[in-house]
Amino acid sequence: MAETQASQDDVLATAAQWRDAGRGVALATVVSTWGSSPRPVGSQLVVDDQSRFLGSVSGGCVEGAVVAEALQVIADGTPRRLDYGVSHEEAWDVGLACGGKISIFVEKLE
Repeated sequence: MAETQASQDDVLATAAQWRDAGRGVALATVVSTWGSSPRPVGSQLVVDDQSRFLGSVSGGCVEGAVVAEALQVIADGTPRRLDYGVSHEEAWDVGLACGGKISIFVEKLE
Protein backbone atom coordinates (compact mmCIF):
# COMPACT_ATOMS: atom_id res chain seq x y z
CA MET A 1 0.00 0.00 0.00
CA ALA A 2 1.47 3.35 -0.99
CA GLU A 3 -0.16 6.73 -1.20
CA THR A 4 1.80 9.93 -1.47
CA GLN A 5 -0.95 12.52 -0.92
CA ALA A 6 -2.07 11.46 2.55
CA SER A 7 -2.63 14.18 5.12
CA GLN A 8 -0.48 14.31 8.25
CA ASP A 9 -3.54 13.24 10.28
CA ASP A 10 -3.97 10.19 8.00
CA VAL A 11 -0.31 9.26 8.44
CA LEU A 12 -0.44 9.53 12.23
CA ALA A 13 -3.78 7.67 12.47
CA THR A 14 -2.43 4.89 10.26
CA ALA A 15 0.76 4.71 12.35
CA ALA A 16 -1.34 4.26 15.50
CA GLN A 17 -3.54 1.61 13.85
CA TRP A 18 -0.57 -0.38 12.60
CA ARG A 19 1.20 -0.17 15.98
CA ASP A 20 -1.98 -1.19 17.82
CA ALA A 21 -2.29 -4.18 15.47
CA GLY A 22 1.11 -5.37 16.66
CA ARG A 23 3.15 -4.34 13.64
CA GLY A 24 6.59 -2.80 13.85
CA VAL A 25 6.22 0.84 12.79
CA ALA A 26 8.61 3.69 12.00
CA LEU A 27 7.78 7.33 11.36
CA ALA A 28 9.93 9.49 9.08
CA THR A 29 9.62 13.29 9.36
CA VAL A 30 11.21 16.01 7.24
CA VAL A 31 13.12 18.16 9.76
CA SER A 32 14.92 20.58 7.43
CA THR A 33 15.21 21.53 3.78
CA TRP A 34 17.36 23.82 1.70
CA GLY A 35 16.86 24.82 -1.92
CA SER A 36 14.66 22.58 -4.04
CA SER A 37 12.64 20.09 -1.99
CA PRO A 38 9.44 18.37 -3.10
CA ARG A 39 7.99 18.17 0.45
CA PRO A 40 8.05 20.82 3.22
CA VAL A 41 9.36 20.52 6.76
CA GLY A 42 6.90 18.47 8.84
CA SER A 43 5.95 16.10 6.00
CA GLN A 44 5.73 12.51 7.21
CA LEU A 45 5.90 8.92 6.00
CA VAL A 46 4.90 5.90 8.08
CA VAL A 47 6.37 2.46 7.31
CA ASP A 48 5.43 -0.91 8.79
CA ASP A 49 7.50 -4.06 9.17
CA GLN A 50 5.98 -5.52 5.98
CA SER A 51 7.19 -2.57 3.84
CA ARG A 52 3.76 -0.95 3.65
CA PHE A 53 3.91 2.83 3.74
CA LEU A 54 1.71 5.89 3.65
CA GLY A 55 2.62 9.54 3.20
CA SER A 56 5.60 11.19 1.57
CA VAL A 57 8.85 12.85 2.59
CA SER A 58 10.35 13.43 -0.85
CA GLY A 59 9.82 11.24 -3.86
CA GLY A 60 11.79 9.14 -6.28
CA CYS A 61 14.99 7.52 -5.07
CA VAL A 62 15.00 9.33 -1.74
CA GLU A 63 11.62 7.92 -0.74
CA GLY A 64 12.77 4.35 -1.47
CA ALA A 65 15.94 4.92 0.56
CA VAL A 66 13.91 6.29 3.49
CA VAL A 67 11.63 3.22 3.45
CA ALA A 68 14.72 0.96 3.53
CA GLU A 69 16.19 2.94 6.45
CA ALA A 70 12.84 2.85 8.26
CA LEU A 71 12.83 -0.94 8.03
CA GLN A 72 16.27 -0.94 9.70
CA VAL A 73 14.99 1.39 12.42
CA ILE A 74 12.10 -1.02 13.06
CA ALA A 75 14.58 -3.89 13.28
CA ASP A 76 17.17 -2.30 15.56
CA GLY A 77 15.21 0.46 17.32
CA THR A 78 17.92 3.05 16.68
CA PRO A 79 16.59 6.39 15.38
CA ARG A 80 18.43 7.97 12.47
CA ARG A 81 18.81 11.38 10.89
CA LEU A 82 19.14 10.98 7.14
CA ASP A 83 20.62 13.69 4.93
CA TYR A 84 20.16 13.77 1.16
CA GLY A 85 21.24 16.43 -1.25
CA VAL A 86 22.47 17.39 -4.66
CA SER A 87 24.53 20.41 -5.64
CA HIS A 88 23.41 22.83 -8.33
CA GLU A 89 26.21 21.48 -10.52
CA GLU A 90 24.98 17.86 -10.18
CA ALA A 91 21.26 18.66 -10.38
CA TRP A 92 20.83 18.39 -14.15
CA ASP A 93 22.81 15.14 -14.23
CA VAL A 94 20.27 13.44 -11.95
CA GLY A 95 17.22 14.98 -13.61
CA LEU A 96 16.46 17.78 -11.14
CA ALA A 97 15.96 21.38 -12.22
CA CYS A 98 17.92 22.77 -9.26
CA GLY A 99 19.92 21.56 -6.28
CA GLY A 100 18.59 21.01 -2.80
CA LYS A 101 19.03 19.26 0.52
CA ILE A 102 16.64 17.47 2.84
CA SER A 103 17.06 16.02 6.34
CA ILE A 104 14.70 13.35 7.61
CA PHE A 105 14.42 11.97 11.15
CA VAL A 106 13.29 8.32 11.37
CA GLU A 107 12.13 6.82 14.66
CA LYS A 108 10.48 3.59 15.77
CA LEU A 109 7.05 3.99 17.33
CA GLU A 110 6.59 1.99 20.51
